[in-house]
Amino acid sequence: MKKVKIFQILFVIVLVVILLTSGILYFLNSRTKLNESYVNGNTAGNLYNGGLFCENGDTLYFANPADHFRLYSMPIDGGPAKKLSKDTVTFINADKNYIYYARNNKNDNSDFSFLRWNNNSLCRIKKNGKNFVVVENEPSMYVSLLGNYLYYLHYDKDTATSMYRVKIDGSEKEMVEDQPYYTCSTNGSYLYYNGLKNDHHIYSLNTATGNSQTLYDGNCWMPIVDGNVAYYMDVDHNYRLAKVNLNTKETQILTDERIDCFNLYGDYIYYARNEEPALCRMKIDGSEQEELIDGMFTDINITSHFVYFRQLNEPNTFYRTPTSGDAKVTVFRPTVEK
Repeated sequence: MKKVKIFQILFVIVLVVILLTSGILYFLNSRTKLNESYVNGNTAGNLYNGGLFCENGDTLYFANPADHFRLYSMPIDGGPAKKLSKDTVTFINADKNYIYYARNNKNDNSDFSFLRWNNNSLCRIKKNGKNFVVVENEPSMYVSLLGNYLYYLHYDKDTATSMYRVKIDGSEKEMVEDQPYYTCSTNGSYLYYNGLKNDHHIYSLNTATGNSQTLYDGNCWMPIVDGNVAYYMDVDHNYRLAKVNLNTKETQILTDERIDCFNLYGDYIYYARNEEPALCRMKIDGSEQEELIDGMFTDINITSHFVYFRQLNEPNTFYRTPTSGDAKVTVFRPTVEK
């Protein structure tokens, strides 16, 4: 009898230890890991172009066009792709612990319209595709990670679209501005945007202090700030690509024709030409302009190895060209996991 009681006591002790250990492991596994610095989740150019590709370390996280734009990962230089989520995703961001994205699972077509992007929730998962969390369950778009906060455009029927932020653990949700300023262009704790209501000047917002200031008085659209230079579409000159030195205020028109979208990497700018449509590139000083492929293209996303883009009338087909060497354009054919 005593042996039975001892066995029962030991069994209870072991069970309690197991439960406590499981609880501790669950707590440690589910606890949000915060960033120690103002890490930025993706590049400005990628986020302006839908944030469909995001490079982090030696891994590429992307919306797979061959699988209803669901979230996948693969080695940055190519290789087999792995499905991380069944969500259809846009505006992908990443830090050392998590992937963040806006999702839309209402349909599986590839209509990249404003209204479709406007029906998303804001989500977070680990890089292995586990521990899914809804950070913000309201419609969200143009998501950008700055440190431990996600800045995004929030929509509701009462206030329409405005700039919000929420902590990566889902707490501290608040309106930052009552205007739908694009939240794409970031550097450290700073966010850069063009005015909408009274002007189209270029502004900076110090997200650490909440203070904003005017950087350049101009008629600008979708600025990408790189060091002390801002690249933008010049509204006064029919949306031609331009740049301004933010220190000297010296400006330069870089293209002779209107463009629809652009992105930059290193010494090159890639842009979709509107007149005689084509995907083109040039040096950041405006020299060596060249046409890469004829057609109307959009969603120009860039990693350290490739420039990805899609043709406007072929939403499920992406093309890519190397960021160095000859600009050979090929169809991007990622693998698909069932």
